[in-house]
Amino acid sequence: MLTFREIFLYSDKNPLIFSQYLFLFWFTISFIVFSFIYKKPTWRNTYLLAFSLFFYYKSGGLYFWLLILSTVVDYYCGKAIYKSDKQNFRRLLLVVSLVLNLGLLAFFKYSGYFVGLINDWFGTELKAINFLAAFANGFGSHFDIYEIILPVGISFYTFQTLSYTIDIYRRELEPAKNIVDFGFFVTFFPQLVAGPIVRAADFLPQIYKKYSLTREQLGAAIFLILCGLFKKVVISDYISVNFVDRVFDEPLKYSGFNNLMAIYGYSIQIYCDFSGYSDMAIGLAALLGFHLPPNFKSPYKSVSITDFWRRWHISLSSWLRDYLYISLGGNRKGKIRTYINLMLTMLLGGLWHGAATRFVIWGGLHGVALAIHKVWMQLFPGLAKKNDWWYKLLVGIFTFHFVAFCWIYFRADSLVIVRNMLSQVGTLFTHFDGAEVTTRIQAMWKPMAVIVLGFIIHFLPKSWKDESREWFTYTPQVAKVLIVTAVIFVCYQMKSADVQPFIYFQF
Repeated sequence: MLTFREIFLYSDKNPLIFSQYLFLFWFTISFIVFSFIYKKPTWRNTYLLAFSLFFYYKSGGLYFWLLILSTVVDYYCGKAIYKSDKQNFRRLLLVVSLVLNLGLLAFFKYSGYFVGLINDWFGTELKAINFLAAFANGFGSHFDIYEIILPVGISFYTFQTLSYTIDIYRRELEPAKNIVDFGFFVTFFPQLVAGPIVRAADFLPQIYKKYSLTREQLGAAIFLILCGLFKKVVISDYISVNFVDRVFDEPLKYSGFNNLMAIYGYSIQIYCDFSGYSDMAIGLAALLGFHLPPNFKSPYKSVSITDFWRRWHISLSSWLRDYLYISLGGNRKGKIRTYINLMLTMLLGGLWHGAATRFVIWGGLHGVALAIHKVWMQLFPGLAKKNDWWYKLLVGIFTFHFVAFCWIYFRADSLVIVRNMLSQVGTLFTHFDGAEVTTRIQAMWKPMAVIVLGFIIHFLPKSWKDESREWFTYTPQVAKVLIVTAVIFVCYQMKSADVQPFIYFQF
């Protein structure tokens, strides 16, 4: 039986996430209320703004005040930028927006990292101080001023609000009609804490339209939610708790084969975790009458690293392209500058994911690969048109293994773990023992079977997935209820004892 505190108050040990039954409870309640007001856009938007703020509070605690601060500042900066014809004043307002948003992001995400680097370089013992905790302590609180917790979703909503002011500055967008509408755009709960990053130009026009949900859209929305829940709980969480986390924590305790399988396992884990969240976000938004852009397109089917970034975390890669790469000069200033801009974009993209050297290395590896692929295509332009199945298979296998290799830096807690894992995998190729591999498979067959299942689902033809969605859409209502019940039951049976937050919550 849930208590009042569990239902209404934030708990850092049990934050509200889509895969929890408490979220199902709250969404059901909110959707019932929504069904009475959805015909009036103003009421609908105001109500969803209030629920989104409550959802963020349940997910991230009192840091929702930072969300409100960014929302208010960017709304009024955008409004003033749009009305002004004075270029210097417009530029000043844009700088205010950039400094506030990037300043908050840098403080909460990177202050500890850079202070640590300074201490390592100069032998100092500096500490980053949480100014919000110090301020709150002035009113009788007792927070640890040396503990800086990353606010949930700050990387996502920061990029979202920045794109709004930048687009207005570029005169590519008109501002929202009022702060409620803008606040609703920023805080819309399905995509608030882990994306996809939504552009104001795509979302704002929708909030002024009447609610519309056809039978096909309803079926597709429920199908997406079920797929996302299945990916998250049955595949991602299961292989994480029962296999991947154990190996990455202490790789030297496991064989080379287990280390290799853990790398493959994390590759499908992070895909199912993040694409599962995106599926649920898109499905929930659709139930409320809003369209969110797709964020993944079977990325491990990619035939090049460039193709991978067209399929993986599409909203982030397109944001980095439009607001960072192009702002740096893109490919307009010669080949050398193009490669430098590409490398800087990926290095900063890696740093966006986390305040650690290993994330910078991860971004740098992808940057180098993108640059090499660009040079390769210039030297051999005919390869881009090559359509032989064996060629696509060969370059697809190579691309996947490069991406999987880079994931080691993304997942490992330290570079020591990276070195140990690579060392263990190396022993698999220098001292291969078929009998030992068979023994390892027999001992860990359940999580390995789930890893294989995840890859099978991922590599299914798109036409099969589309047909499955259409079949579900036109299935009788009774059958739909039975399918939904069955999926929830399976998820409940596979659910681990501890709540497994979505991986991208930490970013």
